[in-house]
Amino acid sequence: MPLLDHALYAFVIMHGLWGSPWMMIVIALGAAYLGGRAMELIPFTRRIIERREAERG
Repeated sequence: MPLLDHALYAFVIMHGLWGSPWMMIVIALGAAYLGGRAMELIPFTRRIIERREAERG
């Protein structure tokens, strides 16, 4: 049960942060960065990006 108490406390803190507009901006920027990194790491999307760059130049 102590683990559950800590988990619930963390969710309560996160719920308070979700309502803050500044925290939403930070989360959105972090998600955009991680999404961009994921696009570079996934082989299928990397091939699409390479094809587009080859067509341009």
